[in-house]
Amino acid sequence: MKWIKLGKIFDPSAHPLPPPCFGYAQSPQALVMADRVRIYFSTRERDSSGKFLSHIAFVDFDKNMRDVISTSTHEVIKLGKLGCFDEHGIFPVNVLRDGNRILAFTTGWNRKVSVSADAAIGLAISHDEGLTFEKPGDGPVLAASLHEPFLVGDAFVMREQGQYHMWYIHGTRWVKQSDTSAPDRVYKIAHATSGDAIHWQREGRLIIADRLNENECQALPTVFRQGDIYHMYFCYRQAHDFRSQHSSAYRLGYAWSRDMLNWERDDSLAGIDVSADDWDSQMQCYPHVFEMDGKFYMLYNGNEFGRGGFGLAVLETSV
Repeated sequence: MKWIKLGKIFDPSAHPLPPPCFGYAQSPQALVMADRVRIYFSTRERDSSGKFLSHIAFVDFDKNMRDVISTSTHEVIKLGKLGCFDEHGIFPVNVLRDGNRILAFTTGWNRKVSVSADAAIGLAISHDEGLTFEKPGDGPVLAASLHEPFLVGDAFVMREQGQYHMWYIHGTRWVKQSDTSAPDRVYKIAHATSGDAIHWQREGRLIIADRLNENECQALPTVFRQGDIYHMYFCYRQAHDFRSQHSSAYRLGYAWSRDMLNWERDDSLAGIDVSADDWDSQMQCYPHVFEMDGKFYMLYNGNEFGRGGFGLAVLETSV
């Protein structure tokens, strides 16, 4: 594969965001519509204590993927109630057109005491072409379990042969670089299936091999099919020093499969890497691949986890 970079296409500082949100456009996810492409992303506000809350917003692009039509000016998905799994933020969200409705699979965050946060996967449904979403309940559809004890999130869902397939992450351990350092999370990619998008059957194993070491962090899988091959992109990083050391920061990984269950990882085939300079020279993260008019496009974030916006690439071998 070879991806042709089209540059950064959205900078949140140059466009209005729903108040009181500011900056950041993390984890862009596309919904292709008849006359536009709606791209959802996670942005932030500060609460009364000065801590961040994550919210979902969107920007509508003309289908040339260059011209911004408008940005959302309202709350797209409400945060959770007091004590709920998504009380302190939603990041990221994955959207799926499903008949006459749009499904949003959310990663809800809530703060912890001994570690920084926990997460679970929620569901919200739109009947107005993705302008607003309502939750069928206050709880998650996939959360911590006996063998997946924390940090369940980053869902990507596709429907194949009448069944919903979800690729997601879950935490495996918290590790400390030293006795005095704060714990860092480790998470891996897994797979689950469902007949109704609410009740999920977990496969119960990790599906992507580590490249760095056992504490490699794997995040935000995105899957698409060409012929009889399924392709997965994701991002991965070291568990420690990923904010301060460019060599430890997120890069894009790649794996392929014929059955959606067994995956062969080979990052050398990814066809995309960090640039020599500019907005994605220090890291690449949070990829999302979508198809439009016979071409495959990849949205992704660059330096500072998407603080400066997101970019776009097109697959050279698109049919």
